[in-house]
Amino acid sequence: MYETLKSVNLRHKSDAYPKSLSGGEQQRVVIARAVAAEPTVLLADEPTGNLDPNTAEGVMRVFKDINAKGTTILIATHNRELFRNTGRRVLKLDTGTLVGEERA
Repeated sequence: MYETLKSVNLRHKSDAYPKSLSGGEQQRVVIARAVAAEPTVLLADEPTGNLDPNTAEGVMRVFKDINAKGTTILIATHNRELFRNTGRRVLKLDTGTLVGEERA
């Protein structure tokens, strides 16, 4: 548990109550909780939407690390910078319809 909190920069908040956490911290707790379960597939809808750029980069590093361990990760985002130069498959949707595919 502590390693997972550390990976999203929240180890120092391990004893904090949810109401005492900022929105971004709460979002990172949700990500840590999902990662701790060691899922086969992880779905993330705008996982960095409320995070500053440095924290968002850290969360993407966590996703990259768990992906390297075998977890498939599907990220829905409007932020193209999150996947730029990752070499990963990117699907483009428009109102729920697949309109394109590329390698980032």
